[in-house]
Amino acid sequence: MNKIDSLLKFLKHEPEDSFLNHALALEYEKLGDYDHALTLFKKILERDPDYIGSYYHLGKLLEIRNDYKAAMEWYERGMAKAKATGDTKKYNELKEAYDDIAD
Repeated sequence: MNKIDSLLKFLKHEPEDSFLNHALALEYEKLGDYDHALTLFKKILERDPDYIGSYYHLGKLLEIRNDYKAAMEWYERGMAKAKATGDTKKYNELKEAYDDIAD
């Protein structure tokens, strides 16, 4: 059984689990299935806006699609959440990604 199959099996029992959905999105991203990954990251953040790690990955996928405006908007949202929760590490990662395309 591959990782995607394993994650889908776990998600049958816990479909709203942000960690499992994030892991699944990363697996789709590794395979180049950006549509599935993008959809999953957006669903995670709609349901669980405090799942800060997904902002970075969603922004990077949007950059791959040359949608820099949307990427910057998601980075900004993530920075606001990271700042509100005091997660300096994630804030800095999002800020760096934001600055890379803002220049």
